[in-house]
This record gives sequence, structure tokens and C-alpha cells, in this order.
Amino acid sequence: MSIEPFTIRLANPRGFCAGVDRAIAIVERALDQFGAPIYVRHEVVHNKHVVETLTQRGAVFVEEIDEIPAGSTCIFSAHGVSKAVEKAAEDKGLQVFDATCPLVTKVHIEARRHADNNRHLLLIGHAGHPEVEGTMGQVNADQVTLIETVEEAHTVQPPVGSNLAFATQTTLSVDDTAEIISVLQFRFPDITGPRGEDICYATTNRQKAVKVIAKNVDLMLVIGASNSSNSQRLVEVAKHAGAADAMLIADKDAISWERADKAGHIGLSAGASAPESLVQDVIQTLANRYDLTVTEHGHIRETVNFKLPSILTQ
Repeated sequence: MSIEPFTIRLANPRGFCAGVDRAIAIVERALDQFGAPIYVRHEVVHNKHVVETLTQRGAVFVEEIDEIPAGSTCIFSAHGVSKAVEKAAEDKGLQVFDATCPLVTKVHIEARRHADNNRHLLLIGHAGHPEVEGTMGQVNADQVTLIETVEEAHTVQPPVGSNLAFATQTTLSVDDTAEIISVLQFRFPDITGPRGEDICYATTNRQKAVKVIAKNVDLMLVIGASNSSNSQRLVEVAKHAGAADAMLIADKDAISWERADKAGHIGLSAGASAPESLVQDVIQTLANRYDLTVTEHGHIRETVNFKLPSILTQ
């Protein structure tokens, strides 16, 4: 064990958000009420530890509706699904519980409203992400264009003569997205935006908390899955905010000791789908190696709570 003094600056808030809490609770309540197996389309949240725990209880995770036996109970993940997926589940006679985060549902409603008002939607997000696929699948393919970068915002050519609107994936970098939106508003002054910001409160709060500590750490560790957009963005935010080094880790076993041993001050945060138990495991693992002091930074208090489907609360 090293006797070198180390400091962990712990970001607050971190970890689970209200949408993730709700999605996990829906799967747990469905298992309690209807018994195993309960089929879940896609990882209910992007974290292997959560998925493994629910699998042990009897949840079966699939990628497509055609993998689910007719008449079964099915749960849509927190990322949301397209209209085509909803139709496929209906055609198969599935009992569906929708664990889509309500803040993602808000973006779905915006997308359909723009289509109903004959506006072409410029959706800011990452291609292939399930949330983006679900949002684009709310409207016809010719009614939406995906924009991933500032460069694409400068060059995108919407259908000639169309009225325009924009919306965003909920888990993007706040700063990067603001730059893309600025470009779109400069190029298309009449473009319509959301009534409220699409990037969710939890994503914004976690990025703010990382910015507070990043410039004072030698290494920022972000706990989260490699397919978790909001976790990946925290690593990027840390680097841009001045962290000497930053890396995404799935859990304590993924810590790079070569990089950690060089760092006297380590920042620690967790994406919105990473349980607090993983944070505590990382702290304990570091404490086993270093003479450790832990300080917590950030005072944002999150009070958001989303209701479960009524049938699961009886």
C-alpha cells in the first residue's frame, strides 16, 4: 500500500437520475407482480451491473420485439422506442410497460408536434444511440435530419422551402450542443426551438459538478458504461474544463493504476445510470492503495421524481 497522500474530489450530484430510478423500479415491480420472465427491449439503462442484477431476478433482455414470445410482458427501456417498435409490440399482443424517461417522452411529443405543423426537424444527437433512433422514429424519415457535429450544422441542407425546428438528445454536452444550436439559429433565423431545454436536468447538473472540480484534479474518473452517452460526455467535459487526464471506467476493476499512481488529486463522478454502490467500491479500492482523503464538492439538490404506471403501484 502506498503511503503517499491522495485526495479524492467527489462530484455532487452524480449517479442515478429520476428517469433511471423509475425505469429500474418498473422492471422490479413488474417482476414482483407478474413473475419471471419479464422481457425488456434493450438494456433498460446503460449499465451492465444493473442489467445483471435484473437478469438474476428473471428479466430477459432482448434487442428486438420478434425475440419476445407472443402474449408476454414487455418493458421498453428508458431510452424510448420508435412508433414502429410500439406497433410491433401491439401486433404481437404484448403487455407493455413503457419505462421511457418522461424527459425523453417530452422530446418525442415535440417531434410529433413539429411534424403535425409541417416543420422539418433538425435533431441534434448521436447516430445509432437508442434514444435518437426512438425520437427519429416518431415521424416519417423525410421529416427529420440528424445533426451530430458543429461542422454538420454549418453544412446541413434541409428540404428547400421547409419550415424548420430543432430538438436534441437529452444526454449531450451542454456546451457542444449550445454551439450547434447557435450555428443553426444563425443560418436559419426562423427556426423553432423547444419550449424548454431538451438536455435533461441530470445531464446538466452532472456536467456542472464535474466542471467545478476538473481544473483541480490530475485525473478525473467517471464511472459509467462505454455505451452511456451521458457518461461519455462527462469525460469530455472534464478534459475541456481543465482536468489533466480523464477516463471512463465501468467499475473498480477498470481503474488504470499507471494513470492513478501519477495523480495526487483524483476527481470522481458517475453517469446517470451508474449505481452509487460502484462509486463506493471505487473509493474503497483507492483507499486500500493510498492514504486517502475524500472531499465532496457541489451543492445542487435534486428533488425530481417520476411516477410509476398506476397498475404497478397497486
